[in-house]
Amino acid sequence: MDILIDVILRAGRSAVELSLFVLLPVMIVMLSLMRLLEARGVLDWIVHRLAPLLKPIGLTGLGVFAALQISFVSFAAPVATLTMMEQRGASDRHIAATLAMVMAMAQANVMIPMTAMGLDFGTTLGLSLLGGLLAAAATYYLFGRNLSAEEGVLDETLHHAVVNSGKGVLDVINRAGAEAFKIAVGSIPMLVLALVIVMALRSTGAIDALTRGLAPFMAMLHWDPAMILPTLTKYIAGGTAMMGVMDEMLRNGAVTVATLNHGAGFLIHPLDLAGVAVLVSAGRRVAGVWRPAVLGAAVGIAVRTVGHALFT
Repeated sequence: MDILIDVILRAGRSAVELSLFVLLPVMIVMLSLMRLLEARGVLDWIVHRLAPLLKPIGLTGLGVFAALQISFVSFAAPVATLTMMEQRGASDRHIAATLAMVMAMAQANVMIPMTAMGLDFGTTLGLSLLGGLLAAAATYYLFGRNLSAEEGVLDETLHHAVVNSGKGVLDVINRAGAEAFKIAVGSIPMLVLALVIVMALRSTGAIDALTRGLAPFMAMLHWDPAMILPTLTKYIAGGTAMMGVMDEMLRNGAVTVATLNHGAGFLIHPLDLAGVAVLVSAGRRVAGVWRPAVLGAAVGIAVRTVGHALFT
């Protein structure tokens, strides 16, 4: 019992430190910046300029906005945009392409805090955009080609606050701070549970046994066997839980910064059990296109994985 209590206390301490001292300050700054750019109309300008260029691969103006949201806010932010697409008459084919793009891209709530751990932000963001665009194209032209392309009367107006005064700026920053706090605190339960499970498995020797068993297969793929643990954590418990495990492994010297960057392509994205469950909650039609979207996202993630192996 004493061992279990010790594991819980150590996991809780690590989870709280990561959430409040790494995730929270980073998200406050990035969300404040994004909300100010949004209120000033800068994001509207970017969306309107990029939408015609990206329309041939199945992305609408709202799809472009979803890409900005996942890259600079969090993986859950595009849920509202996907809901808007469904309600405003976007076709199933466009929804599937946008969902695939979001699933294939690196989510800001993991990517940005992990830059403090040594993640190459520029390369990760560039490959994320490439993987997202390829995922959208693969879904629109291949996996989702049989979906309905019929569109209703599209309304792609982005409704948000407008800043006209200093008080307006302060209000936007305060709302962004509250949103960041909600994200950071909301991540603590999953982080604690994931770290408790990981530490318990490590204490019983289960992780070591699994690593030894998969070592020959990992050697064939030229992958570090130490990546087994964060990979299992990521696909079962989600990206935030993986970040907590990776932070602990980096502190203990179990993995290196180079290993982190090599594995970022298949570790940092919302295509996991938790991520898919949240994204498909956007609406009935969004949930109905998850299969072609997942296949398209897998293409984008594969390209990102190869890119990180070659360029980091």
